[in-house]
Amino acid sequence: MAAQEHDPATRPVDTREPAEIEQTRPGTTQTPDAEDDRPERTTRETSRPGGADPHDADPDGADPGDAEPDDADPDDQHRGRFGVPGAPLNRRNPFFIGFVGGLGLLLAYGTFLGLRNAASILVLIFVALFLAIGLNPAVNRLRRAHLPRGLAVAVVALVMVGLVAGAVIALIPPLVTQTTELINNVPGFIRSLQRNETVNELVERYDILNKVQSALDAGTVGNALGGVVGGARLIFGTIFNVLTVLVLTIYFMAAFERLKESAYALVPASRRTRVRLLTDEILSKVGGYMVGALAIAVLAGLSTWVFAMIVGLAYPFALAVVVAVCDLIPQIGATLGAVIVSLVGVASSLYTGIACAVFFIVYQQVENYLIYPRVMRRSVQVSDVAAVVAALLGVALFGVVGALVAIPMVAGVQLLIREVVRPSMQRR
Repeated sequence: MAAQEHDPATRPVDTREPAEIEQTRPGTTQTPDAEDDRPERTTRETSRPGGADPHDADPDGADPGDAEPDDADPDDQHRGRFGVPGAPLNRRNPFFIGFVGGLGLLLAYGTFLGLRNAASILVLIFVALFLAIGLNPAVNRLRRAHLPRGLAVAVVALVMVGLVAGAVIALIPPLVTQTTELINNVPGFIRSLQRNETVNELVERYDILNKVQSALDAGTVGNALGGVVGGARLIFGTIFNVLTVLVLTIYFMAAFERLKESAYALVPASRRTRVRLLTDEILSKVGGYMVGALAIAVLAGLSTWVFAMIVGLAYPFALAVVVAVCDLIPQIGATLGAVIVSLVGVASSLYTGIACAVFFIVYQQVENYLIYPRVMRRSVQVSDVAAVVAALLGVALFGVVGALVAIPMVAGVQLLIREVVRPSMQRR
């Protein structure tokens, strides 16, 4: 039996593959069972409370368990000694909406108050910019005569200052002289009126004398003194406004090209060329309006000079200059010049004053409805109806400033409609 057990012939045959036999040799430590158990061992190691085995640390001494994983929670990254940041504000919260809306209302109201308080200064800036735009063609014409821009601006500014100074010099002497004569002639006018039976009957019927005496009391005198102070304030305020507009106009003319290029730089590059062409055309309309206004003012002054020579008024040239300068003021300028000339005429004689009033009433109607529309149609290329309607609406909406910009604004709107709106409608 022992011999049979150790007999190689009777030994059982190994049917395994060579690779499996190699793995079971004494020198190998890795078996298929051990390899299958490795993932489970790794899972158990990573799930231990203490993290990885301290013996598995890196050679540099860094603990692998201290390394922050890539998919860590963002709150863990911001967690510090002050705690975890809270959730962001809910923008749909009624309190948040009301608070932000209230801040918006306060900001809008503050902007309104600022614009209202600065309205007078903004009007002066606007008028100065408008005058600079209107005078810029004259500057460009001088530049084409090989003058530097600074020298061209200086020449235009000196001419403008000379016109204003000449108007003031022409206005003050006749105004003072004729006003003094008018005051001295008031008693004679009153005596002549008292000799008129119709006037005496009206005075007795409506008790005019007693009303005049009751009006001349201490309160009336105090109000008159207050009115004198208010009048002085108005005069000095007007002088300040004129000087401010004059200085700002000179500055705007000197920096006109830089301001224009800065404005064009705010337009997208794809549309800059077209915007530049349209804006330059609109600015040329403003220059044409200024030329037309000067032509109308010169015509008014010339007509006044001819009339003053016919009726024999004193200082005919000075009065013509006054009317021409006043006529540059939209709407009220012509009336102001007519009142001044009529007062001078009344100081000379009552019939001369009446003739002056009739002349200016007729002339203003002719100027407003015949001369003004025709000149503006040629210089600004605005129809007669559009010129009259624009002037009336400008005065009704914005006063003197509205009358100043009404015609150029209508010309610009017509240009935009013709070049932008109509082609856009045709493409649709």
